[in-house]
Amino acid sequence: MTLDRIELRGLRARGRHGVLAAERELGQEFVVDVALGLDTRPAAAADDLSRTVDYGSLAGRLVAAVEGDPVDLIETLADRLAGICLEDPVVAEAEVTVHKPSAPVPHPFTDVAVKIRRSRP
Repeated sequence: MTLDRIELRGLRARGRHGVLAAERELGQEFVVDVALGLDTRPAAAADDLSRTVDYGSLAGRLVAAVEGDPVDLIETLADRLAGICLEDPVVAEAEVTVHKPSAPVPHPFTDVAVKIRRSRP
């Protein structure tokens, strides 16, 4: 069966993630995109939010995680966010991209991002 997708893009939150002391002290904005793989047919057939992902509630949990305990790597943050997505029993897989547009890179750049995909075992 092919999974349907629910996507939440451009979710912004301020966090203190990074290996440099200044990143931990000053913090910076992170941008998160998630794509969730699930079967939306039960929700569509019943027109029932309880049978799908409440993306407003999910957004709040993701923002809380970005604003929460700092980590050194955005790879770790992405993995943490994927775990939050997979807490919902209707979600079979989650693709998470964490963008760090203000990363301490000493050259002109547009974005630094890590994209991961996790699924239920």
